[in-house]
Amino acid sequence: MKYDQVKEDLKQSPKTWLITGVAGFIGSNLLETLLKLGQTVTGLDNFETGHQHNLDEVKSLVSEEQWNRFTFIDGDIRNLEDCQKAVTGVDYVLHQAALGSVPRSINDPIPTNETNITGFLNMLVASRDAEVTSFTYAASSSTYGDHPALPKVEENIGNPLSPYAVTKYVNELYASVFARTYGFKTIGLRYFNIFGRRQDPNGAYAAVVPKWTASLINGETVYINGDGETSRDFCYIDNAVQANILASVADDAAKDNVFNVAVGDRTTLNDLYRAIRSNLAEIIFGIKEVEPLYRDFRAGDVRHSQADISKAKTLIGYQPTHRIMDGVGEATSWYLGKKSK
Repeated sequence: MKYDQVKEDLKQSPKTWLITGVAGFIGSNLLETLLKLGQTVTGLDNFETGHQHNLDEVKSLVSEEQWNRFTFIDGDIRNLEDCQKAVTGVDYVLHQAALGSVPRSINDPIPTNETNITGFLNMLVASRDAEVTSFTYAASSSTYGDHPALPKVEENIGNPLSPYAVTKYVNELYASVFARTYGFKTIGLRYFNIFGRRQDPNGAYAAVVPKWTASLINGETVYINGDGETSRDFCYIDNAVQANILASVADDAAKDNVFNVAVGDRTTLNDLYRAIRSNLAEIIFGIKEVEPLYRDFRAGDVRHSQADISKAKTLIGYQPTHRIMDGVGEATSWYLGKKSK
């Protein structure tokens, strides 16, 4: 497996990395993995959606020597000077900072635009000027919009269905222009419903896996938007971490590209709910009979989503290690562990 070889190479020849959004769900998992590989990491976050407790947890999981290779900058990608400071001396950039959530962008599009477009452009400019070796950024499956074909292939996209989707598509356009205009080539990773440990279950815009898991653990009602037959390509966090690291060290043939980061499966919300409930039923008595409540479909959502991951397999060596049920099992164990503390 190429990923195993890349990790060994990084241990032998450590690099300096920047993770934007380092206190977030994906950012903190990237931090944990890189520190355990002996890398030097700078992290940038403004804590708008990230949390100090994510960084505290990473600190508890790595050695003191590894943690001392981490430098945190309390800053904002909307401020160019913060971006310039963060990229100083960096080899690889992993740009994860964004204001996520389709409903949030529909309710209030201006902050989403400022963070996801202005902030992205600031990071591109700062990274180009610092002549970093590689720039990998979080793109989104929302870019496929209303294109009906399944599975989703990178070259075929439709009309965006939300302000959030617009911002993530603009990221790809800017990245492409920077490659043509300045020779600064990047890789975008179109995430499909990433889930796993440290994903926030709280708040109005919480993702479905942590929200449902926490609700079931706490004896609260689980709501399913629509009839539950909406389907998604749910992708466990370890797969996303792998894709970021592989993209960072990829050769020039893979750059100036976007890749789907998913598993290639399609799981309905009903099946997801049953999987989470089944995992929790082994620990929590009586949960096996708990049924969800159904409500209206959510604005801006596509009905079905599934990725073709052959391009990522071919060009960067991506091989997902966790399918949906593997990931749900690990994720529910983590949330149960949090509840017991």
